Amino acid sequence: MITQRVGPRVLGVAVLCLAFAASPALAAPTPTTAPVHLALAAPATDGDRAPSLTVRTLKFGLDVPWDLDFLPNGGMLYTERARKRITYRGPQGTTYVVADSPGNVWAEGETGMMAILVAKSFRQTRRFFTCHGSTAGGSPDVRVVMWRLAADNRSARRIKSIVTNLPTTTGRHGGCRLRYGSEGALYIGTGDAAQTPNPQNLRSGGGKVLRVVPTTGRGWPTNAFSGSAHAMKRRVFTSGHRNVQGLALRADGRMWSVEHGTYRDDEANLLRNGGNYGWQPGPGYDESSPMTDFSLPGKQIGARWRSGTPTIAPSGATFLRGPKWGVWQGGLALGVLGDQHLRILKFSPEGKWIRSWKPPALDGRYGRLRSVVMGPGNDLYVTTANGSGQDRILRVTPRG
Repeated sequence: MITQRVGPRVLGVAVLCLAFAASPALAAPTPTTAPVHLALAAPATDGDRAPSLTVRTLKFGLDVPWDLDFLPNGGMLYTERARKRITYRGPQGTTYVVADSPGNVWAEGETGMMAILVAKSFRQTRRFFTCHGSTAGGSPDVRVVMWRLAADNRSARRIKSIVTNLPTTTGRHGGCRLRYGSEGALYIGTGDAAQTPNPQNLRSGGGKVLRVVPTTGRGWPTNAFSGSAHAMKRRVFTSGHRNVQGLALRADGRMWSVEHGTYRDDEANLLRNGGNYGWQPGPGYDESSPMTDFSLPGKQIGARWRSGTPTIAPSGATFLRGPKWGVWQGGLALGVLGDQHLRILKFSPEGKWIRSWKPPALDGRYGRLRSVVMGPGNDLYVTTANGSGQDRILRVTPRG
């Protein structure tokens, strides 16, 4: 196990970040790229000093571990995107590959074996969910699949697909994130597949956050469009998204999303049932379009935080919990791909952005950061996304 401990540093209120989009068609920065930031208008005081972080490498030699989640026994399941693999890691570090390139799983561009979520009923059912590319229907799509982990944790089998036909073409903007809501619903964040009509088309699953019944994949009964005759529209919780990369449930029970901007304005959004977040890149998938186009018909909802220009390419997100996180407790932690760091955003109870931090322990030291997940003991677990078998799962612990 590799351990590093580094002291705190505070990020500026206004940020100018040298970053690249997460699309493989664009060049990623090297690990030595030096981002540019402005200073805070006022430094932190002793009363809100950020904690130091201890970073330990739990696993090295992975290839884009896209997501992870924890089991009741303290073990974890994690995915590797391009390897199309799901692995169990026990509390003592023993690992078993439980699914290795299962049939019809499709990996191309940004798509592959992506999100993973352990079912709330796992103790009784041993079920978990993944979201991955698939060719099971002939042409590629992205779908949410229910699995069962064997009692000995050495294998898993697919039970059924609960949501299918989430759009993808080349794999661009074909990501997928899964989270439980406080009401027990399953939330599914999707990309727009770089197809102009999808974000505003309520019959498309692309560029949306869907909310479904976990056991069936049917639309949650209180969704804004639950009375529609169209099955996908009944699933829609929010629309008008470009490329949702993260979903995070705040302690107050409200769901937030994190998504990639174009050359500007990555976003953190507070989600509202039936809300339209204003991405409409038409005609011709015009990426100079604003992330929130307030000229569209109806009412659009603006972001609670934007990166500005250029983007930093945030990905997974979680709200930090537990008093050991100090001033960061309750902050929204983002894994950042393009600018290669951990970003922590503090919001007021009403959702107004207050300030940001960029802990030096995870600033450019491990390359591109993909997923951030709260784990046992309120430690933070982080996956990297550098490829070529050079990736890690990190455990991050705050220290005073």
